[in-house]
This record gives sequence, C-alpha cells and structure tokens, in this order.
Amino acid sequence: MADRLVSLDRIRAARERIDGRIHRTPILSSATAARLVEAATGARIGDGRLYVKAEHLQKTGSFKPRAALSKLTSLSAAERAAGVITLSAGNAAQAYAWAGSVEGVAVTVTMPAKAVRSKVDASREYGAEVVLHGAHVGETLARLQELIDERGLTLVHPFDDPEVIAGNGSVGLEILEDLPDVDVVVAGVGGGGLISGVATALKESRPDIRVYGVEPEGSDAVSRAMKVGQVVRIEPVSVADGLGAPFAGEWTLPICQRYLDDIVLLDDATILRGLRFAAERMKQVLEPAGAAALAAVIHGRIPIRDGERVCVIASGGNVEISRLGEFLGAAASGG
Repeated sequence: MADRLVSLDRIRAARERIDGRIHRTPILSSATAARLVEAATGARIGDGRLYVKAEHLQKTGSFKPRAALSKLTSLSAAERAAGVITLSAGNAAQAYAWAGSVEGVAVTVTMPAKAVRSKVDASREYGAEVVLHGAHVGETLARLQELIDERGLTLVHPFDDPEVIAGNGSVGLEILEDLPDVDVVVAGVGGGGLISGVATALKESRPDIRVYGVEPEGSDAVSRAMKVGQVVRIEPVSVADGLGAPFAGEWTLPICQRYLDDIVLLDDATILRGLRFAAERMKQVLEPAGAAALAAVIHGRIPIRDGERVCVIASGGNVEISRLGEFLGAAASGG
C-alpha cells in the first residue's frame, strides 16, 4: 500500500477537467466560533475568525461532485458505454447521479435499505437507478458485486480511487488560494477520500500546514486502520451517516498515514451541537457529517496555537428535513 499516493500534478489535472463545471464554493467565517475556540482551548484564533469552506453549497449539497466528475471524465469510452455503478449512503450516490447526467453515462447506485430518503429521492431525480439493499453500507457490497457480474457495469468507487482522491484535492487547492496563510485545516473522515485529497494538496504545497481528521466514535474505520497499519472492516453506527464508511481504502489509508497530523473521535451529541451552532449562529444548514469538523474545533478537540488561522470543511448539507428538528432538539438537550 505504501506506493499508493496521489501526486499534486494529478490533483491539478483533475481540477482542470472539472473546472467551471462545479461551484467554486465560498469560504465563510465566524467571529463567534473563534470566541468559542478561545474559551475551549485558551488559544486566540488568527484574524479573530474561524473560517469555513462551504462545500455544503456545492452541487448536490456536498463535496462529492468533485470526485464523481473527476472519475467519470477519466474513464475510457468502453467503460462509459458499459454504465457505472457505485456504493453510497447518499452523498456519493447523488454526486455520481448528477455527474452521469451531465456526462451522458448511465449510473446505478446501491444504497442501504434505510438510507436517508431525501438522498435516495435526489439520486433518482438526477437520473440514476437506485438499488436499496442491506441494513448498512457493508451489507450492500454483496449486492453491488452481483450487479457488476450480472450487467458488466464499471465500478466507480465512492472514495478509494486515485481520480476520486484527486478530484477531492481541488478543495485543498482552493483553500490555499483563498487563505494562503492558513495554518490548520480540519475535515470529517468517512472512508478518507476527502481528507486524503485535501491533505495531499495542502502538504505537498505547504508542508507546515497541519491537517486533522474527525471521525464519529461509532464510525472510526480510518483511525482503527491507522493504528494497525491495515484496512479494518467495521459496521458503522453514527448519526453522521455521511461518515459511515465500513472500511478505510487501500488508497486512502497510506495517504492518511503519510499526511494527517491526527484523527480525533467525536461523540454524536457533540456532532449535533456543531450542527446546531451552524444553524443558529452561522445560518447554515449542515447534515451531521458536514458539521463534524466544525463541532470538533469549537469544542476544543483540535490543538490550536495562538494566532493560527484555522479552516474547517463543511462537507455536506443534505440533512433529512423531517429529522432536522430532532437533531436540533437533541443538541439543545445535550444529546
């Protein structure tokens, strides 16, 4: 696995392929969040503001279209003609469905039977065939392989693929352009596709930047794998379904081992408090997975030094509206 790294040139090439076809998401900021960080850690945030890369405002509501479009535009004509299939709890499904619609590629997505209904519906509305199977993402894998064997479909991975990682790396390039003096970047971690691309872009450009990942306590596939040095399969259980990968990837694991400064684990109650802060104080609607990095920073879980400029990635905003009140209420009551 040690040689499975993605070069900065590959990230730049992916960015060129997708440039102008996705949103250049803004970087928001919050002075209130910076004050919370100081209260929790004693460190005064540089500029007096915490910065937030707003990937929840990306097409389909998450960072995933960067990866999906990067992957589809790298396929051969034969692979495109065969149609593609992916596995997802929701955000990658929507992203590949959207990317397939703009690229003219037929997309099938396999999702757990209890996937968030709004994500299922959105994937279908973008034109994908959705196959619901299994109690969680891990069980859905078997059905995905059956469909590949039956139909000859091309597998496009939701996170563990060099072109997926390269597409996600464009987030890191944009952060560097908009915040050239950034010191710390924090992102949520599922299978590691986002943070491995971002960390590569950042560390290969400026090795002094520190990069931290945030995993839910009940969905810690990457941190477990980093401890033992090999892929570990889990059954993820967390309110942050978007971070519910059943394993770290053969590509993402060595990149995380090389570039991440640390991964911190966060309980669901703290993640939901981050979601509530985003809604109440920043007027931004995030899903639990999209709020994990913000929650970790404002609750003092990330080591920050006086004067450092800090950017968190709000990775997604596809919260199920019918559960939003439940999430906000749980955060108010302490979980």
